[in-house]
Amino acid sequence: MKSLPAQLNAYQRTPEFTELTTPSGLLHGHSTKESVWGRIVVLEGRLQYTIDEPEREVVVLDPDVVGVVEPAMLHSVRPLGAVRFYVEFYR
Repeated sequence: MKSLPAQLNAYQRTPEFTELTTPSGLLHGHSTKESVWGRIVVLEGRLQYTIDEPEREVVVLDPDVVGVVEPAMLHSVRPLGAVRFYVEFYR
């Protein structure tokens, strides 16, 4: 898993989502803009994070494992049971 570059600054955060409120757009392949990074933070439970580019990688996120979203890379998430999470955006 990649890490966020040090020079980035957070500028936006989603509300908290659960297995019932996860937007459908997050469940299917989507990407951030070219200069936007993301950080997926799981507060409770587990979330499957699939990175489709450049090679497919599947990671299970939990409160101890944060997901890093690289700019313009297709990815999706899938709740693995009860979960609470949010996404922070950096540039």
